[in-house]
Amino acid sequence: MDNQALKDLGLADILLLDRTHELAEPDMLYAFALDELLCRSTGKGGPSICHIWRHPRGFVMGLKDSRLPGAAEAERCLQSQGWSTAVRNSGGAAVPLDLGVINISLIMRKPSVDSFHFHNDFERMYGLISEALKETGCQVGKGEIRGAYCPGEYDLSINGYKFCGIAQRRQTHAFIVQAFIVAEGTGQERTKQVREFYEKAGHGADTLDYPAVTNESTASLQELTNLGEAAGQAFVRAVKQVITSQQTEDGLAAAQEKLVLPTHEQILAMAKVLRERYAIQE
Repeated sequence: MDNQALKDLGLADILLLDRTHELAEPDMLYAFALDELLCRSTGKGGPSICHIWRHPRGFVMGLKDSRLPGAAEAERCLQSQGWSTAVRNSGGAAVPLDLGVINISLIMRKPSVDSFHFHNDFERMYGLISEALKETGCQVGKGEIRGAYCPGEYDLSINGYKFCGIAQRRQTHAFIVQAFIVAEGTGQERTKQVREFYEKAGHGADTLDYPAVTNESTASLQELTNLGEAAGQAFVRAVKQVITSQQTEDGLAAAQEKLVLPTHEQILAMAKVLRERYAIQE
């Protein structure tokens, strides 16, 4: 990516919020609630933020997944196995989260209230991830990968294997682009988890109502690149290096002056709202 393309990502005044080592909060919705509140703040004049986080054992479902006939039973089964579960308010389908999965949220202000150029926002995330992986020498592909979980137009892949999915949440004045990156471990262990979920959740439904997930679709950065067993940490460092290389002193000073982080209590309250609003209906 050339210098102008990097500038076009709009990272000059974005703040980094790295929570990849904050693992004490058991509810996976905590991170989504934080995104929601930060996005509202950004829409009211707050700074752009890149939120990076992990969860030790979470399973996030899409809205369409939550309407499958066996979704409630499948969720209870996951919870009995120690998974934190939730239905997210952004796009996409089922995704398992663990310490080998890196989540990135780009939270930015919309250029106008009636801005619907969501493809540009997906491209921004694609550009950031591609640049972060540039030193691996791997070409990052873009486009739906057949058999992958959480399939979409902005599946990111290397050598035909998906390693990243991107979803989006748009508010009136700001937006969130969320990406999950399978960094460590194997792709097959995650496809197995998702396939087992759909076997339960999709019982009695048309097979076209949920993705047909196959083992040969997904792989981790550990498997696909030269980043090694600590691929997650290496990837996070690379993302942060891309961002810091584009930040300007004036941009950072202005952003930090506008930053107001929500309190722990406010985040928990928003998580409760999201859980109740998007709960699976029996």
